[in-house]
Amino acid sequence: MNRSKLTEIEIRGFKSIAYNRPLKLDFRDINVLLGANGAGKSNLFGFFKMLSFMMSGSLQSFVAQNGFNNSLLHYGPKNTPLLDGRLNFQNNDSSDIYRFSLTHAQESLIFNSEEIEWIKSDASSQRFKPELNFKESALTTHNHETCRIVRNMISGCKTYQFHDTSATGTLRLASTVDSAPYLQSEGNNLASFLYYLKQNFNDAYRRIVSYVQMVIPQFQDFYLEPTPKGYILLKWIDRSANDYILTPSQFSDGSLRYIALATLLLQPEKTMPRVIFIDEPELGLHPYAINQLIEMIKDAALHAQIIIATQSPALADGFDVEDVAVIEWLDHELCTQARRLQASDLNKWLEDYTLSELWDKNIIGGRPV
Repeated sequence: MNRSKLTEIEIRGFKSIAYNRPLKLDFRDINVLLGANGAGKSNLFGFFKMLSFMMSGSLQSFVAQNGFNNSLLHYGPKNTPLLDGRLNFQNNDSSDIYRFSLTHAQESLIFNSEEIEWIKSDASSQRFKPELNFKESALTTHNHETCRIVRNMISGCKTYQFHDTSATGTLRLASTVDSAPYLQSEGNNLASFLYYLKQNFNDAYRRIVSYVQMVIPQFQDFYLEPTPKGYILLKWIDRSANDYILTPSQFSDGSLRYIALATLLLQPEKTMPRVIFIDEPELGLHPYAINQLIEMIKDAALHAQIIIATQSPALADGFDVEDVAVIEWLDHELCTQARRLQASDLNKWLEDYTLSELWDKNIIGGRPV
């Protein structure tokens, strides 16, 4: 399949990433980000969350929700007046490059420049600079075909975090049936999305159920019935002989996170985002569930690019060395950097040690100094 893939990003001036020391990272089908707490892994995810707001015409909402420009620019607007980004997408026939620059205006961020470059397989290229809207990306309003294609590619990059499993967390709450066609970033519509899959992609739904059964032995199936007002709660039934219906409050935190991950990674190709970012998917999971998670990530990577940030040695050991990038905070330059591991540099070490052991020994970096 000639699918456009995200091949490289360059970020300048965003949060812990310095403007004069850009973070550059190439992407594969599977990408595992290792790094110490505070190294800047979450800021990479935050950059893509900002892009999602940009593509929906809501940049200013993102800025307001995240502490205004003082929190988004590296050490504030006095130190860093600009925030730049570049994304490369590539298929067999051509490359699309999107560049943008934001600058501070009072407490907000506005567009300083936007550009799309289209490089064809014969090395010829075209550049398109949409008329600046300043407040929001011109890609959201411009009808040019190139803008539409690039907007769709960027909109297909989705970030996910399933950390809030509290009693009032959205994973445990009812969602509306009409919120169903895609899984939301914090699993807000988990029940309705599962209902949507059951109605429209039953094979994928049955597969999700089978993976949940492997990790939660007493689980038999979800009980997904809309209320008259169109709400669905993540109810379920166990393997007992009675007809008792259990509620999401009767799932453990780890079980609920695993269900959200299985739903995200085992959904059909038709509904799956192009690029999936998952922040610390291992939280609260049993070691056996982590083995299943590795399998699900590899399965999903047949249809999408997967980027995960993790602190789990077991999860890191499930992938190839060159799938791993180390995210580090450079004390002497006060900024975040990224470095893709190369198997050729570690072959001798890997004869005697696992990747996680090299991580623990600080051979590959990614640990507190």
